[in-house]
Amino acid sequence: MDRCSFCGREKKDTNLLIAGISGHICDHCIEQAHNIVQEETQGESGFDINEIKLLKPREINNFLNQYVVGQETAKKYLSVAVYNHYKRLIQQTLKEGDVEIEKSNIILVGETGTGKTLLARTIARMLHVPFTIVDATVLTEAGYVGEDIESLLTRLLQAADYDVKAAEKGIVFIDEIDKIARKGDNPSITRDVSGEGVQQGLLKLLEGAVVNVPPQGGRKHPEQKMIPVNTKNILFICGGAFDGIGKKIAHRLNTKMMGFKASKDRKIIGDKDLLEHIAPQDLRAFGLIPEIIGRLPVLTYLKPLEKSALRSILTEPKNAIIKQYVKLFEMDGIELKYDENALQYIVSKAIEFGLGARGLRSICEAIMIDPMFELPSRSTKSLHLSKDFAMRKLEKINLKILKAS
Repeated sequence: MDRCSFCGREKKDTNLLIAGISGHICDHCIEQAHNIVQEETQGESGFDINEIKLLKPREINNFLNQYVVGQETAKKYLSVAVYNHYKRLIQQTLKEGDVEIEKSNIILVGETGTGKTLLARTIARMLHVPFTIVDATVLTEAGYVGEDIESLLTRLLQAADYDVKAAEKGIVFIDEIDKIARKGDNPSITRDVSGEGVQQGLLKLLEGAVVNVPPQGGRKHPEQKMIPVNTKNILFICGGAFDGIGKKIAHRLNTKMMGFKASKDRKIIGDKDLLEHIAPQDLRAFGLIPEIIGRLPVLTYLKPLEKSALRSILTEPKNAIIKQYVKLFEMDGIELKYDENALQYIVSKAIEFGLGARGLRSICEAIMIDPMFELPSRSTKSLHLSKDFAMRKLEKINLKILKAS
């Protein structure tokens, strides 16, 4: 009877038994051998920061300009943060008298569809260090249904091919950070396991500590051996829409106006300009705890996209929406032509729905779904996108499903 040459299990006791020239090996022994190889090679890193060409902030910003329209302030902050992160990595060993450079984690605040996640994905294209984007909405305090906070670093380890040395110099973008805000400005009297509990757990990661990371995720493989990862040199970039924070900013600005000269000195600030005046105390009023705000010292904002920016997004960036449709139809031998007034109509609808750049994509998909379904099967060689064509297609669907709630 066939049995494993390593552990002696019979074929009926294994899920898989692989035959060799003069023996067999079972799936249990293969998995165990894989873990041994990982442990033995864990300290041998092929990552060498000194071999990386250090891009200047202006060069990083120029790269972002190819994909992201507008948002100059956010791009400047990100470019400087990434540049300084590389410089910290180059300063590998401190000599006597050297100044220790500390990391500056960032928090980006902006409405939905303004480009927070796009900025993160774009900067990931050009980085030479491991980079991962994780979602804060699935995180819960340890012991509750959801993902453990350490799973953030599991994703980074996977991006680094389990090279711990490389992962310890990586960058993590935490999206939807506003979703872990506590439910009120006062400390919770009950267990806030997906809000304040997660924030407390994030503190050690943001500050810098040795964290035991499950290499395959937290709860599905309880028998796995943990990998220690030092987060001291990992840069954290957080992003969130912080829906309603404008009211907190407006309230703070108005409460500062006191005395007889207040009405003369007061500047009229529109709703769209409120984010320019965001301050750490607004994040605290929204529900982030003071300790986590202190560990995210760089605070910047993304402006709501105006009509001109939305129009540019349609055709100018490398990943422009209309360019993508032109390419898709071109692959079927169909030439897509479009009118300027059709694009302006799409932009006006996106502003009406209040979904930013994501609204552009939703509207374009609604307009193009019929042609993309029908034309590949026909002998048609061209498609003309006019304003009338766009209006007819949008009239067929329920536009309410596109509108922001």
